[in-house]
Amino acid sequence: MTTSLADRSAAEMAAGFAGGDFDPVEVHSAVVDRMDDCEPTINALFHRDDERSRDAAAASAARWREGRPLSDLDGVPVTIKENIARRGVPLPSGHAWVEMPVAGHDAPITERLEEAGAVVLGSTTMPDWGMLSSGVSSLHGITRSPLDPSLTTGGSSAGAGAAAAAGYGPIHIGSDIGGSIRLPCTWLGLAGLKPSFGRVPLDAPYLGRCAGPLARTMADVKAAMDIISAPDDRDYSRLPRFAADDAQSLPGSDSAGAFDPRGLRIGVQLDAGCGVAAAAQVRSAVTEAAERFSAAGAEIVTVDPFIDDDHLRDMDLFWRVRSWADLKALPVDEQALILPYIQQWAQDGADTSGVDLMRCYHSVQEIRRRTVEATAEFDLVISPTAPEAAFPAEQPMPYPQVHEPMGHIGFTMPFNMSEQPAATVLAGSMDDGRTIGVQIAGRRFADELVMAAGAWFEAAADLELPTRSVGV
Repeated sequence: MTTSLADRSAAEMAAGFAGGDFDPVEVHSAVVDRMDDCEPTINALFHRDDERSRDAAAASAARWREGRPLSDLDGVPVTIKENIARRGVPLPSGHAWVEMPVAGHDAPITERLEEAGAVVLGSTTMPDWGMLSSGVSSLHGITRSPLDPSLTTGGSSAGAGAAAAAGYGPIHIGSDIGGSIRLPCTWLGLAGLKPSFGRVPLDAPYLGRCAGPLARTMADVKAAMDIISAPDDRDYSRLPRFAADDAQSLPGSDSAGAFDPRGLRIGVQLDAGCGVAAAAQVRSAVTEAAERFSAAGAEIVTVDPFIDDDHLRDMDLFWRVRSWADLKALPVDEQALILPYIQQWAQDGADTSGVDLMRCYHSVQEIRRRTVEATAEFDLVISPTAPEAAFPAEQPMPYPQVHEPMGHIGFTMPFNMSEQPAATVLAGSMDDGRTIGVQIAGRRFADELVMAAGAWFEAAADLELPTRSVGV
């Protein structure tokens, strides 16, 4: 596989810009070449802004020459998921429209990245309403894995994951309401973070919904978080900014402020208690990850299941009712354009009574209570991200049984409802080469610790990053 400036990390790009080894225009050109090579196969981008992003790269190059970069991300290429508003860019939410809405404003994330001088390449794809864990969309067709185009990217941050794995620059912003950042990471061999709820401001906050970065390494995730976590009052759930470099205050830090597992109490969960059981090779990879923390001095304790299939079913029904309301709000001719699988899935929420919907809401709160209670005694909790490895790209879901609850989100979804940070990093691969990610979750607000643990594990495991099979 050939590499280029497109494959550099954010830190490597900033060092190159500062040293005059190359400039943002050269990086932009390399990324455009990569997109030209890969897009016909992987279909990661919904809206591509080559001219606008080239102008932004040129402006950044001038700032670096004059010694006045706006931030360490000045000139660094990024993409943004299509459901995050960019002024003047359509906001299709992954589905076909008769008349597609266009954003009249920039979301907080967009503003923070542009204020930092990052070069926004375009908007990445997602499935209809973000309610599939794949890249299947009534608008975009199929987004495919750069590692193996016959396989899914995962979703709903499908295009963000594909762009990260293909090397469209180092940083790609996705969103996550039940696993939509972490699932692409496990199936594409990436690093990513679903932050604490409210950590990254949104202009349309919703129960469990978070936005965060997908990247090839946790260092790039951290670089993005330092920018996009700035408070914004448009998000009524926003948190104060964390101290971006205050490593000394973290549990698990040595005298120099570096992450150190010694003395940490780490839970290991191999059974979600609901949905599909984790495959043996997935369990093995997670167990090996836990053993690395143990060998470095952490105390490892088994975490028993804390939610069950009834909770999962209620969560699934709650989302079906929400999507049924969204479907019914569309004109009849646009309802017919929605992906048939999603139409059928949402239809199961059509006859839900107010009493049943309230039961589901209380069940969601019980998921939150149980997750917090089960994990409170631990500094970190390690688990599979998904029970299985990547599945065929054409499938809308890992287990496409439209009338059954989502059987693959038992490890990820609880941390959305409990508002706790949860990251995914590469932990190994199946015998056939499909990637396996380990999820590392922490107490609410412990985003820095979770990222530090992810970066430590990357270094300790020293796994070779997967290589793309397209655009080589």
